[in-house]
Amino acid sequence: MTTLMTMASKEETRALGTTATRPVVMIPLVIGFALLTWAGARVRIPVPFTPVPGTLQTLPVLLSGALLGARAGLASQTVYLLLGLAGLPVFALPGAGPAYFLGPTGGYLLGFLAAAYVTGRIHGLTRSLGTTGALLAFAAGTAALYLCGLSWLAAYLGGNTAAAVRAGLVPFAAFDLAKIIVATGIDAAWRRAGPGRTETWKDATSS
Repeated sequence: MTTLMTMASKEETRALGTTATRPVVMIPLVIGFALLTWAGARVRIPVPFTPVPGTLQTLPVLLSGALLGARAGLASQTVYLLLGLAGLPVFALPGAGPAYFLGPTGGYLLGFLAAAYVTGRIHGLTRSLGTTGALLAFAAGTAALYLCGLSWLAAYLGGNTAAAVRAGLVPFAAFDLAKIIVATGIDAAWRRAGPGRTETWKDATSS
């Protein structure tokens, strides 16, 4: 965990060319988004006919990539997963530890890593497009999350891809579209509130 946070903070320090204080800023942000993902798991909506619950986790996952950059966003979600691997009850369903990843939501958890990184990368590449670029980044991050989640869920259901789509995508598509829209609004508000506030550390953690 310490190594991941140090990697993110070293990248930032290199880009800024200064300061011992910058890693002190980045580390709490990485940890903070890990805790926000944990909080999102507490908002759990059971959905009939599927072992996958609806949660708010996707929102902080996507925002970690957009607001922190690809590498630091990835680090924040890695911290979150390490907390669960260590046995803390941070996941949406009861349980923790390595065995939890063998359950129906294991692919979605690994997809948090992909979603944060993909969102951060595309957000950085499309920065000049403003809100449109952010929307594309959040949509791509969500697609990466679904790709990981559905691939594992299909294997969990005995290789039945159609059943995985019915259980792991169809019930959540509208909910996740709403989260993409909310994330885009938060990103736009953040840009207006402090233009350039996060651009330097995002440049350091985007690639």
